[in-house]
This record gives sequence, structure tokens and C-alpha cells, in this order.
Amino acid sequence: MARGCSCWTSLCRCFFEYETPKVLMIRSRKVGAVNRFIQVVIVAYVIGYVCVLKKGYQDTDSILSSVTTKVKGIALTNSSKLGLRIWDVADYVIPPQVENSFFVMTNLIVTMNQTQTRCPECPYSSVNCSSDKDCSAGFIDVHGNGVQTGKCVNFSNTVRTCEVFAWCPVETDSEPPNPPVLASAENFTVLIKNSVQYSKFKFSKRNILPEINTSYLANCIFNHTTDPHCPIFRLGDIVSEANEDFQKMAVHGGVMGIHIRWDCDLDLPDSWCVPKYTFRRLDNKDPNNNVAPGYNFRFAKYYKGPDNVETRTLIKAYGIRFDVMVFGKAGKFSVVPTLQNIGAGLALLGVVNIICDWVVLTFMKKRTMYKEQKYSYVDDFELLSEETP
Repeated sequence: MARGCSCWTSLCRCFFEYETPKVLMIRSRKVGAVNRFIQVVIVAYVIGYVCVLKKGYQDTDSILSSVTTKVKGIALTNSSKLGLRIWDVADYVIPPQVENSFFVMTNLIVTMNQTQTRCPECPYSSVNCSSDKDCSAGFIDVHGNGVQTGKCVNFSNTVRTCEVFAWCPVETDSEPPNPPVLASAENFTVLIKNSVQYSKFKFSKRNILPEINTSYLANCIFNHTTDPHCPIFRLGDIVSEANEDFQKMAVHGGVMGIHIRWDCDLDLPDSWCVPKYTFRRLDNKDPNNNVAPGYNFRFAKYYKGPDNVETRTLIKAYGIRFDVMVFGKAGKFSVVPTLQNIGAGLALLGVVNIICDWVVLTFMKKRTMYKEQKYSYVDDFELLSEETP
């Protein structure tokens, strides 16, 4: 019974205990140095990193962007298939308009005067044959150019292949010309028009800055040193800025990224908010993995002659696709994030006492005495009188 009363008394004592802070001043150079050092680190972090470097006093907004492009340039070629020919924008920019991207043809394989008829398939392992038994009528090979007729015919004096119903003659070139047909595409230029908005702050701007006039725009070419704000770029310069060789890249094609970054501090004048341009190659150019390199696709131009027979010119186009990617963030002073970061900094200062208490109560020689001074127990007189017989 006595033990039960004792347990009840202990439970009552724990339940009705109350803790109140006690200020213990420890005059110690070691502890004082640790205390001040941690305080300085936290204050430097809040002021230097959070407020100054990361602008923790600002509210931020993400970017909304639109991009249009216009390529210009003329090329002159003279080949055995095409003869003397002029190439303008309508020939080498395919398609004319794409959102946030444009393609410039730099090389091509042309198969002219194709009609729908029967002809030998282009040689490769699954269509090479020695007799009609090796060909299946109606069979469609996913790597072929048409539907097999079931006949084995001469492709050349030494090679026989299965006959197909297709656009004939079939495309036979396997590798693009080197040097590229449109090697002069290096000197083509592109005008990039980029408009951005930060809707939260009702702020908008173009990469054609207010101080740029028509005469300047007609003559400028982007250069990081002399013309960093000119929105007209030479294609060869874009590729070289990414540490690539335009003539090598033009043979098989590739993909280039044009990065436009708008990082704007709207507490400063609007004229300080300007775009920064960087360039990099996006497709894989690993020499150890050269299967299906570059970038290419096929398209055709169709005609009908006086005999009403449909004819087409098949073009396998190699070229460089330029992807324009816009990034950015804007910030402006706001009371809410400022108070939040100040509150977080004050809360971090509370960590100083925890660390210093741990040092004092764990590593100091007089830690036992500090414990006795730090923790004091005061019993309620009424409880003591009840326990006394």
C-alpha cells in the first residue's frame, strides 16, 4: 500500500512539475569564443548568403516566353546532278516556321525523276537474290523502298536484287557528300526575336532592346565582346561558340542549342535586365558510338508532266536543327519573404545555445559543477508537508 502511495506521489510530482528558464552566465574564454564564432557564422550566412547572394528579401516569378526566327542567306552550288543552282531560304529552311526551333539544310542526297513503277531494290542482305525463289511477292521489308513483285532482277552487272513496286529509281546513295553541298551555310544568319514576361510583376521585355534601331539591326552580328545584345547570329559563330567545327557537323547534321537566359533584378533599373546567350551541341557526337550519326530526314517535291504522269524528286536532307531555349527568373523586394528569412535567421541563433550547452556539459573539466548550476529543483511546500508524517 505504501509503495502504491509512493508511485502515486511520483506521478503527481511529474504531472505537476513546471520548468522555467534559468540564466547561467559562464565566464569562459573557450565557451565564449565558440558562442561568438557560431553567432558570426549564422549572421554571415543569413546576411551574406540568404539575403545578398540569394536575394532572400525578394519575391520571385518564373518566365513566360515566345520565340520567332528568320534565317537569311544565299548559296551557290554546281554539281553533276543539279548543275549550277542558287539556294535561298525557301530551299534550305524546312519547314519555314517551327515553334522555338529552326532547321537549316547543309547537305543532301537527291534522287530525281522518280515514278511509281517496277525496279530493282537497292542492294542489302535481305533483298539480294540469285533466283525468283529468293523473293516473295507482296512482301514489304521495313528497310526497303517498296513491295516485292516476286522477281529477281539485275541491279548491276554483278549484283541481283528482288524487284519492287516503288518510286523508281530507288535511292542508292548511302553516305552524304563530303564536303557538304551547302558548305556556305556557315555564313547564313538568323534573327531571333524573343519576348518575355513576368506576369506577377507586370513586366515584359524583348531581346531587341529599346536602344536598337533599324540601321544598327541591319548591320550588326552577335559577338560576346563587341555586340553582346545584337539578336542576329551567324550560324558558323553559333557552332564555333560550342567548340564545334561547322564543316564537319554539316556533313551528317546535328542539333544545336541556343540558350537565352533572363535573370532580372527588378529592384534595379529596367535597362539592366538584358538577355545572355550561350550555345552548346545537344546531339550525341561520341566517336565510339557513331551509329546513325547527325540529323536527317526525307521529303519530296512532286510534279505532273504533259502526259499526266506523276513524278517526284526525293531529297534526303542533312542539316542542323537549332533549338532556342529560354530560361530565367525575376525577383523584386517583398515584405513576406524578407520577414520569413529574418525569422529563419533568428531561429538559427537558437542553435548556438544548444551547441554551447553540449560543449560545456560534455567536454569541460568542470562539467559536473555546470550541471549542478544549470539544473535546480524546487519542491512544492504543500507536497513536502503531505509527505512528512
